[in-house]
Amino acid sequence: MNILIVDDDVELVGLLRFALHHAGYGVVTAFDGEQALQRLRDHQPDLVILDVNLPLRDGFEVLEILRKSSQIPVMMLTVRAAEEDEVRGLDLGADDYLRKPFSPRTLLARVRSLLRRGNDPLDDAPLASGPLALDVERSEARVGEGAPFRLSPLELRLLRLLLAHAGKPVDADRVIGFVWPDRDAADRESLKQVVHRLRRKLATAGGEAGWIEYVPNVGYALVTQAS
Repeated sequence: MNILIVDDDVELVGLLRFALHHAGYGVVTAFDGEQALQRLRDHQPDLVILDVNLPLRDGFEVLEILRKSSQIPVMMLTVRAAEEDEVRGLDLGADDYLRKPFSPRTLLARVRSLLRRGNDPLDDAPLASGPLALDVERSEARVGEGAPFRLSPLELRLLRLLLAHAGKPVDADRVIGFVWPDRDAADRESLKQVVHRLRRKLATAGGEAGWIEYVPNVGYALVTQAS
């Protein structure tokens, strides 16, 4: 497994490279946004650790360009505490967000979680319910005969899980554990944000925001006409 680290902090990159090498991963590094895009083209890594604050092109711009052609896992790093920065990264397709400072142990746990997503337990799960259909390969969904709409990696995982249990509520902690492996129940607010964005996309595409229902004290359910 090869991991691309993108950060302009040379000392931090050195520490991360050491920790990842010690854990058995191959490592490629970049120190600005332009280098990051070049390394992505040249090395096709299995995961990207991407800082928000970068010279030439910031992390958001790099992520936006990357998501036009690839769904490889991306973990964003930031010293910013503003919630809107995290929301923006997730909207653009980030899989996880880690705020500096952090321990190498925490980083490695997140890396293992993101890479484990390749072993997906929902490979044989249904990909449609009523007028809603999901294209996993393209990370797109469609309502009826309407145009397909793009899903972020988090939205894709959420919708796949809800489709697998269409018509039945899924416990919120189970949803969190599937969408963000190794994240605890403190991420319920993040789950609410992803649900809100997915509801909005469904409504814009001609579906119903209310298809994703919250069942108090239970969790979330996908309820389309055929559920």
